[in-house]
Parts: sequence; C-alpha cells; structure tokens
Amino acid sequence: MSGLQGLAQENIWFDKSRYDEAERCFYEGSNGIPQTSQERDSSAILQDIAKARQNIQQSLAGVKTALQGSKAHTRSQKQRERKTSQNASKSEDQSELVSRLKSLELDNKNLHRVVDDLRATLSKLESRMTTLEKGQSPASKTVTVTKAAPVQKPKVEEHNGADDDDDIDLFGSDEEDEEAERIKAERVKEYSQKKAKKPALIAKSSILLDVKPWDDETDMSKLEECVRSIQMDGLLWGASKLVPVGYGIKKLQINCVVEDDKVGTDILEEEITKYEDYVQSVDIAAFNKI
Repeated sequence: MSGLQGLAQENIWFDKSRYDEAERCFYEGSNGIPQTSQERDSSAILQDIAKARQNIQQSLAGVKTALQGSKAHTRSQKQRERKTSQNASKSEDQSELVSRLKSLELDNKNLHRVVDDLRATLSKLESRMTTLEKGQSPASKTVTVTKAAPVQKPKVEEHNGADDDDDIDLFGSDEEDEEAERIKAERVKEYSQKKAKKPALIAKSSILLDVKPWDDETDMSKLEECVRSIQMDGLLWGASKLVPVGYGIKKLQINCVVEDDKVGTDILEEEITKYEDYVQSVDIAAFNKI
C-alpha cells in the first residue's frame, strides 16, 4: 500500500513537455552530440525520471506481492474457517449421538423396572389364586354333599311308608277352592266399584275450520250466524275471525271443540255446506287432540 501512496504523490506525469525534452537530450548524448548547460539540466531530469521509473516498478512489484500475500492470507483464513466449521459440526453430531445414547439407556432402565414390577404383580396374583383354590376346595365338597342329600330323601320315604300316601293331599280340599273363589269374586267386585266411581275420560279435539264464501259480495256476518246456528251434542263453538284471501274476498276462520265419540269432521262439513247460498267450501286448517 506504500507504493500506491507514492504513486499518488508523484506529479511527473503532468509535465509531458519536460519529459519529452529530457528524452531527446538523452538520446543526443548517447549519440555523441555535445551538451549545453540546458542539456545538462535535462540529463539530470532524465536521471530523475529513470529513478522515478525504478521506484514505480518497485512499488508495483510490492503491490503485486502484497496482493498475492493478501489473497493467500484470505485463502488460508477460509480454509481455517471451513476446518473449524467442519470440526464444530462433527462435535455437534457427536454431542447429539451422546445425548441420544443417554436417553436410550434411560429408556432401557425404565423398561427393565416396568418388567420387574409386572413380574412381581404376576407372582402375587398366582400366589393369591393358589390360596383361593385351596380355600374353595372343601366348600365345594360340602356343597355337593348338601345337593345330593335331598335327592335321597324321597327314596327313603317311598320305601319306608307306602301307607302314608293317604294322609298327603296333593290337590287340596274342595273347601279351600271355594274360599279362594269367594275371595276372588270379592276383589273383582271391589275393583269394579272403584272403577265405576272414577269419572270416565272423554276424548275431545280442537278443530280450526276455514269456511270460504262464493265471492266478495257475500255477507260474512250472515255466514258466521249460519255456521254458529249448527248445534249438536258434544259441539262447542269458539272464537272466529275474517282472514283476507285475495281480490277483496275474505274467509271465515272459526274454532270449535268437539267430543270425538259424538261429533266427527265429516258431520261438521256436511252441516256447514248445507248453507249453499253463503258457503262455497269448508277446509280443516288445524286438528289437535285435547
């Protein structure tokens, strides 16, 4: 870098005319032409130029060597960095392997402990089973004996007393049958009385009817009077309202409650459609059991 600084400080290249004159005097002196005082000065200048050239060449050579040295230094640094990175990666891989091996060893130890615990529990269970089997064996013998004993008793009775069959009443006496029938009849009578006292449930239904007129000129109040004039046993009329259908026509929507055993929907429709002057049709909009 010192050679580059020296080149930057040189100003000889900016005075080209002097350089040319010095070169001409140099060549004249080399060819035997006499030199004047001016030419001597020019020869001194030429010497300075030659020295400057040598300095420049030396500085350039130093720059080249410096550049080569810097390149070699950078290469060596890169190689060192690569080696260090490789060594670091190898060390990391080794550390990972070591940690994995340690974890595997711990897992193996835990598995061995679990296996030992299972073996201990199995041995305890086997010992308990053997003790239970030993304790149950006499009890089973006693059970078999008690079960076999009742089977032998009827045989002894059959062989020992054939005359005792007359004393055993297998089917019961007639008096007992009459008593049972009397008690049964009394219970049936009491049940029927209780049932008669309870009020019988009447099945009822709530029906919503849509009664449609012929046109918009039909008197709807008169139509409602005709519908409500229908009276039956088990029929009770409820609320009503006029619902618009379209083009100025309104239908009568009326609610009623009926007893299912006494009044049916067919009878209602027949009775309402009898008023042909006012009623066009009857539809069931809703039907709900009460």
